[in-house]
Amino acid sequence: MSVDRLRSYVADHQSEVLDVAGDLLAADTSNPPGRTDEAVTVVEEFLGAVGVETERFAVDPAKPNLLARVPGAGDRTLLYNGHLDTVPFDAGAWTHDPLGERDGDRLYGRGATDMKGAVAAMLTAVRALVETDTEPPVDLLLALVADEEVGGDAGLPALLSADRLEADACVIGEPTCEAGRHSVAVADRGSIWLTLTASGEAAHGSRPALGKNAVDRLYGAVETLRERFGGRALDIDPDIEPILTESVEYYRPTMGEETARDLFRYPSINLGVLEGGEVINSVPKSARARIDIRLSPGVETPDVLADIRACVADCEGVSVGDVSWSVGTAEPVESPLVDAVAGAASEVTGDRVYRRSATGGGDAKTLRNRGISTVEFALGTDTAHAVDEYTTVDALVGNALVYTEVPFQYGDPGR
Repeated sequence: MSVDRLRSYVADHQSEVLDVAGDLLAADTSNPPGRTDEAVTVVEEFLGAVGVETERFAVDPAKPNLLARVPGAGDRTLLYNGHLDTVPFDAGAWTHDPLGERDGDRLYGRGATDMKGAVAAMLTAVRALVETDTEPPVDLLLALVADEEVGGDAGLPALLSADRLEADACVIGEPTCEAGRHSVAVADRGSIWLTLTASGEAAHGSRPALGKNAVDRLYGAVETLRERFGGRALDIDPDIEPILTESVEYYRPTMGEETARDLFRYPSINLGVLEGGEVINSVPKSARARIDIRLSPGVETPDVLADIRACVADCEGVSVGDVSWSVGTAEPVESPLVDAVAGAASEVTGDRVYRRSATGGGDAKTLRNRGISTVEFALGTDTAHAVDEYTTVDALVGNALVYTEVPFQYGDPGR
């Protein structure tokens, strides 16, 4: 059968996925500046060698995106999405070459697990289909993008604005497995980013009672927010409950059950920036804090924001500004796409695959909000963004096997 031929191809061409992963790592795509032209050339040559046509799409010549398509038998399109840019690195802090170094069963380099290794696996899956002359049951669209790590507009947003990503479903190759546990991310959390500004009255530091300390007012407002709002259980949509249950199970070994449960049952509030005062011997007349609040999928973010404003309104001299927000999104845990990815991953790994929420949000949210059913999946390591980031041979090959099989489980689940 088709899938057996494809599995055999991947098994016989393990060196290819390692080689193209190494070539991608050798292309420095640290963002900033985030140049992807060299990495796109690697992809063009890899796919062009087997006759796959590719297209560059760029609104910034230094940050091209790449598109490729494998026609299928059906009328649906499955999108494979990956980003080519990486976070920066300090080469002096690494013990291995941040632009790629093989050491036993490990492949080191910035982006090895987030997510050039997954991109290499997607490329191998495309090549396997072409080399074995296998027609997938759905069109397979590959979109490799720039600018993801900084949330820039030259990558995925540019493709969406140009209507170049018409698809029914999408798999993003973000790493979703850690510490020996495997998962597919089927949801993300909503967010509220806001600035609290406090005003006061300046006075000499030796006579603080004659002034009104803006930093004290500001920190008091943060504590009020945590006490009144942070301890209030979220109103969870019943359809989201199965996702949260599996999320708590997935995260329990690393953060403990109570912490994992609270992460999804209550708002998380992080004081990311606190600024105020100029000198030690003066009562500060102004202060500013930036707050990051996260909410489980299905929670109505605008309603929560209204509650936050009401809470802060009770804090003298403090106001809310610079607000941006999003609503968490989710795929039904038994949707065809989730079943396909979790099923393929379980077959390849032989282990349970949790269907859980991410703790943050990213391109998956953007795509779901555009009506494209989206999940994230990739085998990898716990070293994304870390010094000596690496992936493993097993993860690379495992991803290639999963990405090869998903189109068949998605397009022909009863095969």
